[in-house]
Amino acid sequence: MLFAATGANLASLDVMSLIWQASWIVQLVMLMLAVMSVVSWAIIFVKWRELRRAEQDSEAFLEVYQEGSLDAAYQVARDLDRSPLASIFLSSYGEINGMARHPDGSITESQAKALRRHIGWASSREGLRIERGLPFLATTGSAAPFIGLFGTVVGIINSFQGIGAAGSASLAVVAPGIAEALIATAMGLVAAIPATIFYNYFVGELRGLTAAIDLFTADCEGDLLHHGARPGSRG
Repeated sequence: MLFAATGANLASLDVMSLIWQASWIVQLVMLMLAVMSVVSWAIIFVKWRELRRAEQDSEAFLEVYQEGSLDAAYQVARDLDRSPLASIFLSSYGEINGMARHPDGSITESQAKALRRHIGWASSREGLRIERGLPFLATTGSAAPFIGLFGTVVGIINSFQGIGAAGSASLAVVAPGIAEALIATAMGLVAAIPATIFYNYFVGELRGLTAAIDLFTADCEGDLLHHGARPGSRG
């Protein structure tokens, strides 16, 4: 009869009841993990859409850019600003068009150096933009299990305190604290696992985009310097 009553009491403790009965430290840990999980999923959805659109716009921009007209590429790039390649080209094309040129359309060596610096800065800026949000995913993936473990330790300490206060080591005394500990651990894993998986996936995707940015930067620099930024002329 005693074991049956104890089992009934434990079965009546659902997850929400255990959370509300937990100590404020464990509740704070669970709240932190819940916030980290929600923010991580928001970053995952936004970054997934951002990278997909960046790849689509980059492919569309390169098709026009490789046809041979800088002016046509500029017109298309204005509508494909989600592409880091198009953004770099827009910024660089506008920069060199704003430079004072010689009557023959050429630019000075100092202007060429300024253009190279500008393209480098634009490339770095776009690289940082597409990497935005990934540090949080990395932090969540690495820190969330330890935060959950901290909640586990606190829950176990509460269990031992309950044993000392009740003077009994029965399951009814120990189980709630252990359950709190397990919930904190589970929430830490729920937050960390998706963040780690998608972080690794996004890093792989970003390697491809970063390589494309590096290749395009060299190509764009050579084209703009070779033609002296004369609109509509290319090779």
